[in-house]
Amino acid sequence: MAGRLNGGKRLVKEYREGNIVSVFGTDLVLSGGIFVPNLLLRFYKKLGISDLGMMIILQIFRLRAEEGRLLVTAAELAEYLTAEEAVLSRELDELLSKKILAVSEYYDGEKVVEGYDFQPLFERLSEVWACAKVAEIQELQALLRGQQEAASTDVVFSELYQAFEKEFGRPLSPIEAEQVLKWRQEMPPALVLEALRRAVLLGKRNFKYIGTILLEWQKNNLRTLAEVEEYDRSFETGRRRKRKAAISAKEKEEKEKKKALIKTLYLS
Repeated sequence: MAGRLNGGKRLVKEYREGNIVSVFGTDLVLSGGIFVPNLLLRFYKKLGISDLGMMIILQIFRLRAEEGRLLVTAAELAEYLTAEEAVLSRELDELLSKKILAVSEYYDGEKVVEGYDFQPLFERLSEVWACAKVAEIQELQALLRGQQEAASTDVVFSELYQAFEKEFGRPLSPIEAEQVLKWRQEMPPALVLEALRRAVLLGKRNFKYIGTILLEWQKNNLRTLAEVEEYDRSFETGRRRKRKAAISAKEKEEKEKKKALIKTLYLS
């Protein structure tokens, strides 16, 4: 069975009798793996890297991590990839000419050696990521502007927004405004205002508490103030019954204890 040590040295042990599947599993774990950033897999096409080029880079990663091989030739890569050596050589040259990979000098503790340098790859990747991130942010901002413009023409939303601003005593943040708009779209406005009123009465001017109230009403399919009031009455009635039942059970238990005590006194 073989494992790996730092520097690419093999750690070998003698096989012992046992299930060959367990031997394979042990080797699978001890042989390790390589870290492949999701961003690289997501954007390598935008970097101008072909599928074969990506596989070459992954094999170079693996050989560097597993065996400490800094500079791998096309002939060596052909041991692990199905492409011909000549094709691999052309692909390697293209990765170098596109400045996706570079060859730099490294000091291995004894001498200076050449090896593949991945810094150009990750510099290019960071540029593509930054462009994609800017595009995402611009798309989100455009979406928010569209929602805000639509909301500004919504009289009901405007009234809810103003009510929240008045009770909170400050302008709402964009995220808070989005939440009010979402409640306006999902719940009757009268219920949103009622939830706000209840939160204010309890001194809990926060969106999380208001959202909890509205979620409870939504789960119970309450759509009008009358239904909310009826729900509250039923809830209170049920709570009183439970309290009364608990008191009755406790009183009954006390009586039983007294009876048992009296019985014990007489018998003794």
